[in-house]
Amino acid sequence: MIGYHAVPVIVDAYFKGVRDFDIEKAYEAIVHSSTFDTIGIHFPSENVKGKLSPIAKFYNEELGYIPSDLENASVSRGLEYAYNDWCIAQMAKDLGKEADYKRFMERSKRYQKYFDGETGFMRGVNEDGSYKVPFDPKYSRHGESDYVEGNAWQWTWFVPHDVEGLADLMGGKEKFITKIDELFSTSSEIEGEEQSVDITGLIGQYAHGNEPSHHITHMYNYVGQPWKTQELTDSIMRSLYFNNPNGLSGNEDCGAMSAWYVLNAMGFYSFCPGDDSYSIGRPIFDKVAINLPNGKQFTVIAKNNGPENLYVQSVKLNGKIMDKPFFKHNEILKGGMLEFEMGASANKESFNINK
Repeated sequence: MIGYHAVPVIVDAYFKGVRDFDIEKAYEAIVHSSTFDTIGIHFPSENVKGKLSPIAKFYNEELGYIPSDLENASVSRGLEYAYNDWCIAQMAKDLGKEADYKRFMERSKRYQKYFDGETGFMRGVNEDGSYKVPFDPKYSRHGESDYVEGNAWQWTWFVPHDVEGLADLMGGKEKFITKIDELFSTSSEIEGEEQSVDITGLIGQYAHGNEPSHHITHMYNYVGQPWKTQELTDSIMRSLYFNNPNGLSGNEDCGAMSAWYVLNAMGFYSFCPGDDSYSIGRPIFDKVAINLPNGKQFTVIAKNNGPENLYVQSVKLNGKIMDKPFFKHNEILKGGMLEFEMGASANKESFNINK
């Protein structure tokens, strides 16, 4: 929300084969959107100017990070900028723009600046390089903190473009798993007198009612524990969505809450737009048929499915056993079948991400 997210929309479309637009012009636009530029632009008000070209972009370019003592929402902005820049880098690479690729890949790693190894959280960093104090990862103050509509527990995981790098920051895969387990099991108490009303749908400190958390359940797929992704997505679909006027656990925000449900109910999720991969979860329908614009059909079948059989035993894509919990958008466009075999207990050998 506070990044430049027209970038992943364009880049995701590009990598999913939607290219009936001026690609060079679009690329020029996404690069420009990452810069602090108010020259020759008419803004109807200072408020609009601050939203379209916030001073945070200037700090990100000049200092390499956004100082907490000079700019509000510094951590959230910095993390979203890093992801947006990664998206730009992917399109730059595909277009053969090597210098831009290297530049934006460096910028995509700037999320590391905010990580405090001592506490294990993303924290506000002052202009002099010190961490902002006092610090409480459960603290929230709506509109006036380092985190937008959330706290350090929720925002520390916003690195969808580099899960491996985030795990390394946390001390390796095992420590990463321990930390993410704690996210879902710790107390749901939020600290602060002016807490953000957007922190809803809590499981531990995971907040399903707001988009910065939506990818987190699928992070287990990246560290070799896909059964936890299956458990959590099943739990969220069954406990945080209801068929009544109060059926969502948070702000729909142009369809985000519903889109999460629709994709996960089919058994997969677009974890990191800009990357054309889907992450496998747990289907709740026995059969789903997706009719494609090219006249083909992609069918998802879940055998032995049911409320108790929430664990994936195996997955076949067009008859071939999948050894990783990921597949590409192009596999959908080609048509075919994604076939799940479900069961009542976790099959911890169903996927091997190290193969």
